[in-house]
Amino acid sequence: MRRRPRLLARLPLDPYVLALLATVGLAALLPARGPAATVADGASTAAVALLFFLYGARLSTREALDGLRHWRLHVTVLACTFVLFPLLGLAARGLVPTLLTQPLYSGLLFLCLVPSTVQSSIAFTSIARGNVPAAICAGSFSSLAGIVLTPLLAAGLLGADAGGFSPDSLVRIVVQLLLPFLLGQALRRWVGGFLVRHKKALGYVDRGSILLVVYAAFSAGMAAGVWHLVSLPHLGALLAVEAVLLAVMLLVTWYGAARLGFGREDRIAIQFAGSKKSLAAGLPMASVLFGAQAGLAVLPLMLFHQMQLMVCAVLARRRARDPEAPGGELLPERVAEVSPPAQHPAPQGR
Repeated sequence: MRRRPRLLARLPLDPYVLALLATVGLAALLPARGPAATVADGASTAAVALLFFLYGARLSTREALDGLRHWRLHVTVLACTFVLFPLLGLAARGLVPTLLTQPLYSGLLFLCLVPSTVQSSIAFTSIARGNVPAAICAGSFSSLAGIVLTPLLAAGLLGADAGGFSPDSLVRIVVQLLLPFLLGQALRRWVGGFLVRHKKALGYVDRGSILLVVYAAFSAGMAAGVWHLVSLPHLGALLAVEAVLLAVMLLVTWYGAARLGFGREDRIAIQFAGSKKSLAAGLPMASVLFGAQAGLAVLPLMLFHQMQLMVCAVLARRRARDPEAPGGELLPERVAEVSPPAQHPAPQGR
C-alpha cells in the first residue's frame, strides 16, 4: 500500500468532512424526490430532535456552573462568538455581488452566528498546553447559549432568508431544538450514565444523524434548483473571504486577550474557543431555519470547518513549542478528538 505524502499525512483531513462531502455528492446524484423526499424530511426532523436531546443529556450543568469563577474568560469567548463574528459577517455584506452571491453571503453570515465547537477547541488547547478546563467550560457555555442566540440572531440578521420571526419558524425552533435539549437536561440524571458507557456508539448516532440532515437538506436544494447559483469563481472567492475571517479572529483572540490581561494558558483557550465554529451544532440548526435553502446555507460552514481544523492544528503545534510553554505531556485523549462531532452542547464541534 502506498503511503500518503508526508505533507498530506500531517494535515488533519477530517474523515468526517469527507463523509459529508460524499453525502453531498449522493444528494446531487440521487436526490430524494416525491414520497422519498417526504420520508427524508421527516427523518431529518426526527434526527435534529434526537441530536439536541443528546446534547442536553450530555451537558453537565454542575461542571458548567463550576466554571463561572473564570467568568471574564467565558464572557470574552462569548463576545468573540456572538458579537465580533456577527459584526465581521455584517461587514462582508459589501462583498455582494462583486465577490459573493446573496445566497453564499447568507451562508457566510449564518456561519458567523453559530456557537463555538467544544471537542476540537479542547483538543487544540491541550496540544498547545493551554487552560483545558477553561476551554471545556467556554465551549459548553457557547454551545448552550447558541441554542437560543443562534436562531434569534439568524432571524434578526438574515430576515426572510432564515424564516424571519414568523410563528411557524419560532414553533419549529422550540419544538426541534429547545424542547429536546431541555428534555435531555431533565433526564440527564437517569440517562447520563448510559450515554457515558456507550459514548463511542452514540458518536456514530450523532454523526449518522447529521449525515441524514445533510442529505435531506442538499436533496431539497437540488429539487429547488438552488445550485445553479454557485460557480467556481464564487467558491474561490468564498474560500478567500473565509481565510481572511479566520485569520482576523485568530489574531484578535490572541492579541486582544493579551490586552485584556490574560495569561498565556488563558489566551490559548480564548484563541481556540473564540475563533472556531461548530459544524455539529450549525448543520441541524440550518435545516430548521433555512428549509430548502439549507444545503447552500451550510456550504460556507462546511468549508470553514475544515479550514479551521487545518490551520489550528498547525498553530497548536507551534504554540506547544513556545519557549514559555510549560512542560508536561499532552493529553492523548484530547488529541484524538480533533475530528468533530459527537459534540455539543457539550458534544461539538463538536
